[in-house]
Amino acid sequence: MRPLPIRVKLTAWYVGVLAATFALFGAVAFFAMRKSIETTVDESLRDRAAGVEELMERVLPDGPERLGEELGEHSELREEGNLSQVSDQEGHWIYRSRLMKRYDVPLPETAGSKLYSLELGSLPLRVLATDVRLTGRTYRVQVAASLDNFNDALDHFKWVLLLLSPVLLLLASAVGYWISRRALTPVDEITRAARTISSKNLSSRLAVPQSRDELQHLSETLNGMLERLEAAFQRITQFTADASHELRTPVALMRTTAELSLRKPRPEAEYREALTQILRELETTSALIEKLMLLARADSGVEALQFAAVDLAENLRQACRQGHTLAQGKQISFQEQIANGSVVVEGDAHALQRLFLILIDNAVKYTPPEGRVTASLTDTNGFAVAEIRDTGIGIAAADLPHIFERFYRADKARSREMGGVGLGLSIARWMAEAHGGAIEIDSTPGQGSVFRIRLPLSRA
Repeated sequence: MRPLPIRVKLTAWYVGVLAATFALFGAVAFFAMRKSIETTVDESLRDRAAGVEELMERVLPDGPERLGEELGEHSELREEGNLSQVSDQEGHWIYRSRLMKRYDVPLPETAGSKLYSLELGSLPLRVLATDVRLTGRTYRVQVAASLDNFNDALDHFKWVLLLLSPVLLLLASAVGYWISRRALTPVDEITRAARTISSKNLSSRLAVPQSRDELQHLSETLNGMLERLEAAFQRITQFTADASHELRTPVALMRTTAELSLRKPRPEAEYREALTQILRELETTSALIEKLMLLARADSGVEALQFAAVDLAENLRQACRQGHTLAQGKQISFQEQIANGSVVVEGDAHALQRLFLILIDNAVKYTPPEGRVTASLTDTNGFAVAEIRDTGIGIAAADLPHIFERFYRADKARSREMGGVGLGLSIARWMAEAHGGAIEIDSTPGQGSVFRIRLPLSRA
């Protein structure tokens, strides 16, 4: 079944809520009108009963017959007086109007003042019965009012509500559909514009209506998403191009070496030299492929780190042992400034040690002989702060914002000579961020660099 458009759903909800509102309003209005009519009739009956009681006080001392005559004359003057009757306490009628006789309105079974509704034949009545005590005797007074006209008015009002509500609902549904369609027109425009954007024109952006509402927020959000997608797509494209370039050089070199070795018979020493050169390029290529696979797994979320409590001080000491070996090969002084106590973080011990080795190897590579590399570790404000400091060639200010980008090399010629492909620092940053930390760099050309890693200490 095809889902309904959102404008139809909005209209349906609008009509449903409006129908419920009409039903509630109609019920409240009908019952309020009926209650108002009943209250008005009851007040009129009380006034009439009070008038009869006042007349009885004046006339009754002259005898019951005199009271009947006065009530008869009084009834002729007032139309509503045709529905009244008076009896004594034994139930003998002193006065009874013509209509009360016709419909034979009975006396109430119990004494006291009360209001009640009564229907005799086709005549609905509202009756007030009250007891009046005069000259030592109790008299029962009844006054009534016909509800025919009031009921007709209620019926007319009810039919007006029942017939007018569907018409209003139809008009409201049409207006609601028009309003929803007009309100969603910008959404349709956003949809059409979004459909035209593909990988070939990710730089395109949606028009942002300056309406200061949800539509403007939606357009700005989608444009932000497109910017992120464009940046990610460019990174992937650049990554693929750079990886292809880095792999093409060693593969071409190995192929050239093999082809030259096979063109004519050569002494064993030349074959061994050729194979040694090919092996060296294969080792470089294997390391590159391993780094590429690590970054690819990290990007896809497949590379899972095994987190546990790690003594970062001992972890850094182990990395420094290899750092000493690297530094000795270049006649560089390597120093440690690590306290004897434990500095515990939650992390992957192998990944953290690899992080330190990347930074130590990078410092040794770019530090000239007789230089100095220092590894230190402190805990400050809930963070473990490790620093790898060198006195190397430093990094230019223009290169600092890009130093952690993949395949970026500040000095491409020297990096290629030293075996670097520009992936080590990218891997280091990913490892630091995967542990909830960050990596920073301060560098001055000709004076050296400081790589600073901040990792949150273990709460346990």
